[in-house]
Amino acid sequence: MASTRTHTLFGLAAEFESPEAVLAAARAVARAGYRRADAYSPFPVDGLAEVLGPHRTRIPLLVLIGAVFGACTGFFMLVYANVISYPWNVGGKPPNSWPAWIPITFELGVLFASFAAFFGMFALNGLPMPYHPVFNIPEFARASRDRFFIVIESADRQFDPEQTRQFLEGLKPIAVREVPR
Repeated sequence: MASTRTHTLFGLAAEFESPEAVLAAARAVARAGYRRADAYSPFPVDGLAEVLGPHRTRIPLLVLIGAVFGACTGFFMLVYANVISYPWNVGGKPPNSWPAWIPITFELGVLFASFAAFFGMFALNGLPMPYHPVFNIPEFARASRDRFFIVIESADRQFDPEQTRQFLEGLKPIAVREVPR
């Protein structure tokens, strides 16, 4: 029954009253080894993003793959057009005079890299997503006014509904709530 419940559960949210309390809680969450945690506050809390750690992304790898694919596409397009399909004798140069192809190869590399960045961000951010599961908590509306939240996602390797709830309750929040999907 717990596995079915975990599938319907996005995570657990702890609500705090002050930026100091949420920063202390974020430090405890990081020390406990939770990696899929996020904090929400009505204004920037100094040091909160650093405590929860950087969000790792695969965008640089996608951009590199897009750039290499685009550059190869541009280069081999020019090889086909100038060497195989329709070789021209221009100024006595050989048909495969690659230095003249550098601008087009570079530009197609940049074009494909930008497409990879745009569509990669779109896909990895889960867009289009009209709402985030934390909006299913009615009390979360106060996150833009006067409350601070830490959400530990059920996708975290250490997440266990009961143990994580006990851990969050030990941080002395106002309340700990389940975040449904």
